[in-house]
Amino acid sequence: MKEVRSYSEFESTVSKGAVLVDFWAPWCGPCLMMTPVLEEFASKYNGSIDVVKVNVDEVPDVAVRYGIMSIPTLILFKNGLEVKRLIGYMPLEELEAQLGEYLQSSQEAAE
Repeated sequence: MKEVRSYSEFESTVSKGAVLVDFWAPWCGPCLMMTPVLEEFASKYNGSIDVVKVNVDEVPDVAVRYGIMSIPTLILFKNGLEVKRLIGYMPLEELEAQLGEYLQSSQEAAE
């Protein structure tokens, strides 16, 4: 997973295709629990959805821009537009269920 380190890098990263952004911080327990789930998700759906991380302490302007009030917050972007927002820890199965409609369309588009 890629770590986004600036507002401009964030904008260029989410502008193309499907990108799941993890807003997190290293002091956040649920965020740390979410990391292995996201790593498995990124591996499983490589090529259909990119997964990137934004440390809200290091890139606060992005967190403010998207109104991040709780972490972890996951936002799915398609071609730069927010299409889904999830808040809090969840196991892989729940993440897949929440994003199912986007996973299906992303996989079909890749075929």
